[in-house]
Amino acid sequence: MKAEIINQPYSGEFEERIYDVESVWNSQSWTWIKFTDESGIEKVGQFRGFPKDVKVSKQKNEILVLTSDCAFRMDSLELNIIESEKQADYGNLEVTPNGTFILSEYSDIYKLENSLSDLQIIKSPFEMDMIEFKSWNGNILEFECTEIANYERNELMELNTTDWTIKIKKTTPQQRV
Repeated sequence: MKAEIINQPYSGEFEERIYDVESVWNSQSWTWIKFTDESGIEKVGQFRGFPKDVKVSKQKNEILVLTSDCAFRMDSLELNIIESEKQADYGNLEVTPNGTFILSEYSDIYKLENSLSDLQIIKSPFEMDMIEFKSWNGNILEFECTEIANYERNELMELNTTDWTIKIKKTTPQQRV
C-alpha cells in the first residue's frame, strides 16, 4: 500500500471516503490522501484538517495520517480507522525500518506501540524544542532540535530505533563548518 497527500480530486475521479471526528473545534480544512494498493487500485480518503503527513507501516499493515485537527490510525487492508486522536499537536511523523511509527510534538519524541492514547516517550539527554526529523541512516533517525531555555544551542541528534536511545550526533570539526 502506498499513501500520498494530493490536492482535492475532481468529483467521481476516485472512489472516495470521508474520515471525520466530531468536535466543536474542527476546522473547515480538509486533507486528501490517495491510497494505491499492490494491484494499482486507487482510492481517496478525505480527512478533517490541514495536511501534515502520512506514513505506511507495511509490517503492521497500518497507516498513520496527521492533519492539523487529528491523527488517524488506520488498517491498510480495509482503510478503516483503528483509532483517532483529536487536536493532536504532532509536528513530525516517521516509520522505522521495522514498521514502528515515530511522532514528535514540540519538545518530545514518541513511539507508537499499542495506541495513540498510550504513546511511549523516548528520553533525551536534554529538554528539546523545535524538533525536526531529517533523514535515516539504517536504524538511526537523524533530527535537529534546540535546547529549551538555551535557544542558541542547536544540535544534530540521533535516535537509535534498535535500543530506543537519543544522543547528540558526534561531528568532526570539518562537519561543523
